Amino acid sequence: MEMLLSTKGITIRLFFFVLSLAAAIEIPLSVSQLPTITEQSHTQVAYPFDEDFTIKCEARGNPHPTFNWTKDGKPFDLLSDPRIVTSNNSGTFVIQNRGIINNFQGKYRCFASNVLGTAMSEEIELIVPSVPKFPKEKIEPLDVEHGDSVILHCNPPKGIPPLHIYWMNIDLQHIPQDERVSMSLKGDLYFANVEENDSRSDYCCFAAFPRLRTIVQKMPMTLKVSRSNFIKERKPKLLIPPESAGSSSSVTVIKGGVLLLECIAEGLPTPHLSWVKVTGNMPKDEPETENFGKILKIDQVSAADEGTYQCTASNPMGRAKHEFHVHVEEPPQWLKKPEGGVYSVGTNLVLLCEAIGNPEPSIQWKLNGMPIDSRTFRGRISTREISLTNLQLQDSAVFQCEATNKHGTILASANVNVLNIAPLILTSDGENYATVVGYSAFLHCDIFASPAADVRWTKDDSIEPLSTFRYELNKNGTLEIKDTKKEDSGSYACWAANSVGKRAITANLDIRDATKLVVTPKNPRVLKSHSILLKCQAEYDSHLKHSFKLSWRKDGDELPVNSTEGGRMILDRDTLFISSVLLEDQGVYTCVGSTSLDSATAESRLIVLDVPDPPEDLQLSENQNRSVRLSWRAGSSHNSPVNESIIEFEENRWEPGRWQELTRIPGDDTTALLSLAPYVNYQFRVVSVNAVGRSQPSKPSLRYSTPPAAPDKNPENIRVEASEPNEMVMKWEPLKPVERNGPGLEYKVSWRQRGVRTDWNEETVKKHSLTVRNTPTFVPYEIKVQAVNNLGSGPEPNVTIGYSGEDFPDAAPSGVSVDVVNSTLVKVFWFGIPRDRVRGHLRGYKVSWWKTKSMLDGKRHHPEKHFLTFVGDRNYGMIPGLDPFSEFRLTVLAYNSRGDGPESSPVVFETPEGVPEQPRFLRILNFDKDSVTLSWGLPRKANGHLTGYILQYQIINETHEVGPMSDVSVTNRSTLSWRLSGLSPSTKYKFYVKACTAKGCGKPVTEEGLTVAQGSKGTGRISDAVKPTQKFHPIEALEPGTEYTVRLVTKNWVDNNSIFEDVIETRGRAYAGIYDGISTQGWFIGLMCAIALLTLLLLTICFVRRNKGGKYSVKEKEDLHPDPEAQSIKDEIFGEYSDSDEKPLKGSLQSLNGDIKATESADSLVDYGEGEHGMFNEDGSFIGAYSGSKEKGSVESTGSSTATFPLHA
Repeated sequence: MEMLLSTKGITIRLFFFVLSLAAAIEIPLSVSQLPTITEQSHTQVAYPFDEDFTIKCEARGNPHPTFNWTKDGKPFDLLSDPRIVTSNNSGTFVIQNRGIINNFQGKYRCFASNVLGTAMSEEIELIVPSVPKFPKEKIEPLDVEHGDSVILHCNPPKGIPPLHIYWMNIDLQHIPQDERVSMSLKGDLYFANVEENDSRSDYCCFAAFPRLRTIVQKMPMTLKVSRSNFIKERKPKLLIPPESAGSSSSVTVIKGGVLLLECIAEGLPTPHLSWVKVTGNMPKDEPETENFGKILKIDQVSAADEGTYQCTASNPMGRAKHEFHVHVEEPPQWLKKPEGGVYSVGTNLVLLCEAIGNPEPSIQWKLNGMPIDSRTFRGRISTREISLTNLQLQDSAVFQCEATNKHGTILASANVNVLNIAPLILTSDGENYATVVGYSAFLHCDIFASPAADVRWTKDDSIEPLSTFRYELNKNGTLEIKDTKKEDSGSYACWAANSVGKRAITANLDIRDATKLVVTPKNPRVLKSHSILLKCQAEYDSHLKHSFKLSWRKDGDELPVNSTEGGRMILDRDTLFISSVLLEDQGVYTCVGSTSLDSATAESRLIVLDVPDPPEDLQLSENQNRSVRLSWRAGSSHNSPVNESIIEFEENRWEPGRWQELTRIPGDDTTALLSLAPYVNYQFRVVSVNAVGRSQPSKPSLRYSTPPAAPDKNPENIRVEASEPNEMVMKWEPLKPVERNGPGLEYKVSWRQRGVRTDWNEETVKKHSLTVRNTPTFVPYEIKVQAVNNLGSGPEPNVTIGYSGEDFPDAAPSGVSVDVVNSTLVKVFWFGIPRDRVRGHLRGYKVSWWKTKSMLDGKRHHPEKHFLTFVGDRNYGMIPGLDPFSEFRLTVLAYNSRGDGPESSPVVFETPEGVPEQPRFLRILNFDKDSVTLSWGLPRKANGHLTGYILQYQIINETHEVGPMSDVSVTNRSTLSWRLSGLSPSTKYKFYVKACTAKGCGKPVTEEGLTVAQGSKGTGRISDAVKPTQKFHPIEALEPGTEYTVRLVTKNWVDNNSIFEDVIETRGRAYAGIYDGISTQGWFIGLMCAIALLTLLLLTICFVRRNKGGKYSVKEKEDLHPDPEAQSIKDEIFGEYSDSDEKPLKGSLQSLNGDIKATESADSLVDYGEGEHGMFNEDGSFIGAYSGSKEKGSVESTGSSTATFPLHA
């Protein structure tokens, strides 16, 4: 905290500052002084169950005082009774409870004396109560007649108050009390008049003394009530106060106490008691009555309560009165008490003593506990004052003033110490002080001196007293340095001197940097259920780091260090994290940083945002047939103002329980005039909206019903839907329930043929459709639909034009022609059919085509139709995706909502040659260090007459960088292999082969491979075909001691995967003889037979699983993780083998099995379609829909075949 420092001030000289020591500083105990009572007992009760009773009296003085006691005004020797235990240097004594201790009851006073004087305590009363008991007595039964007055006396024994009296029966059940039967303050039970049911023999009075822990019971009393021969009606008569007391009595009450006035009356009927104050006004606070109006009670009595009070007992027979003259008195109270102090020799003394009370108290002066004899006292003495002049050391004494009246005595003592001593500095020398910049520093110099000492302060080596407005010397000698600065650090000296002597002490002051705090973020706004992190950044003096502490408060209350509310609020040193913020988390969070010298605070107000509370107290007013005003009281907006109110309604006739939005009111308005529909039983609710979100809906309002009325509107969206040719189905959107406006809703439908002068046809229906039969095909009609209910019709409806049912078109398009765009795309033209031949709404045209033969081989094809639809009235369309070099036929038809019309005559057209598709495969058969042999297959579709092949290759590396492309043209179209030479050893190449026609070359098939290193040799060889029924196949002409990879693959090579693969090593020549002997052994032959049998069994299982479409696990692993090196050896050793189970090539999309029918075109035509199909747009001239099938055939393979050490791209 920074404090502003003023640069201007008034210089104040502080030396020769005089202290008033008489009243400011307590006399050090090392200085001779009068005795002073420091602790004493007051009125005490010696309870019989206590083990002992302590009477305290402690005093201080120098010399240490001795103690004496008086009891009832007479000297009391503490050693006179062995049951009294005393303590050394103390006036306190303990009375041990050994049974009978009644002789200790009395009023005690303690006197503490030394050579200078005597101090006296106030009176200490010790009460020794006796055990209360009811006397044993025989109580005669009371026989009375019905209506008599009876008093049952309790006469409880004496004991320590408070006393509680109860009247109960022998079963400890309270006797019922009321106006007729009640208990007096003394405990007697009064019957204003008795009844027969008052008869009982167990009226018991119980007296309870809580402080004595005692309850005593009086002997049971018997009351017998007999029936009287006549009714004893009489006017009231006061029993308390008794008639003997007269018509009035005096009551004295102590000021501040409780006034209780009691009146109890007898009579028949039971009298009623009332109270008035005759003189003066009743207290401002209406006094309370107790005991059924029989006691008037005033607490905290004051002088204003003094006066005459009257109680009146009345019944129909008359009344009785009594007046109470209340006098308020009070015990003595001090107006001025004598005050002692320290006085120097030669000064004067005046002691005042004044007290008030009612009656007025008497004043008595005492000196050292004894009455003052005015004849021997050298000073002046009067009732309220004592004075002494030219005090001397021997005038030191204790003066006592005692004020007494009949309600008590009060005592005041004044110690007059006359001293003549040099200054005593009570503060230790060399004290070290520290404070922070901007705070005040207090350097203490507590001094006791008589006469009074002069005090001054100096700094460092200066002898000049400190003098500036920032230095202030307090009465007790303390130096206050205001608005401290760093330069205030240093050594200070306090000097004290009087006529007797001089003293000095030093003090050291250090000034530290003030603590500063900043809380971030400042005053954040957080959504409910979100989290907030408050951080307290602190700066403080490095010397104070060990005492530095941080704490957090919320709205002034300190937050516990440990996490609160189940870990939702976490305090961690300088951070406060609150997760899932609640509304009650809102408030001011204060970071408190404190050191041993200062403290600082920084605060941040957390504002929690939430959706509003639901609106409340919905009220309806201004009720009309079509409107009502809704008002509400907005709930709490939770720190985000309401920007909109949504009014919803629910009606219980059509959709009970479903709430619908009626209107929205912008801003924070809390009232809205609602427009209502007839014949609806509404109830409303309101949702408030603020920037956070929507509140919960309010509680619903009362229901409000609107009267019925004729419809206000007619159905909408009138339409005629497609149907049979000779009928018309009219439909419309029905009215919503709240639009019906009344009961009995129906629809009046009117229709007539357009352009024909005829009357309207009408029909009234309850549903929202009507079917009219025997209508002409596709003829326009004028249609009207009007809403009608029991109270009338809706407004005049609008006329809608609709058409009767459609029929199929009965004409085909003419002039169909085809314009060939390229080898796969043609443009079709036609002439549309006449409008009257459409017989409905023309939806568009449909073009169908099918392939009749291939121009390459002249082979006829089974016709598989394809078609495209062209929406709308148009005369051309584009047909994509055709097979090149083929003959097609094509037709065109028109269609409407009913369906398709007849097709046009077929038109024949041919597509020109195109580029061929990829070759089926590319294989690397033989490889050497500088050459390879490539083998490839025919393209799947030649799309024309093949003219040859283009072979390309280039060097590639692991970083995907490529070398220049080399081309080889193969002009013989029947050539399907080629040997490339001049290659680099141990080099990775990528090979490309593409087929060509006169139109151009197609896409290439690719393969990658490595040539062998210098000096290495690797060859691939294809064995003869292996029949599926064979169990083994010999491989001959192998080199001894050489490792081979053996593969079993399908014949046509289109499957890049092998059925079986293994690595074998042939025997070397040196080892051949080792096994000659073994091979002729019987056990070896048996072992080999068993292995062969097991292998045969495994192979059989594998083939069976493959024929069923399964794979064994080794094959699956090969499919997932092919080994490039092993793959190359497979591909080069095995040639083409046939197998009934042909699998797709890796990377291909469909099966290559020629037996599988491809019923759809491989070239997707979805892009040319409409509706569910895609769109095709060429020159803006074609948008069509395509569907159909394609000729049988296989799909091209983009995967690679066998290669030398192939690395599949």
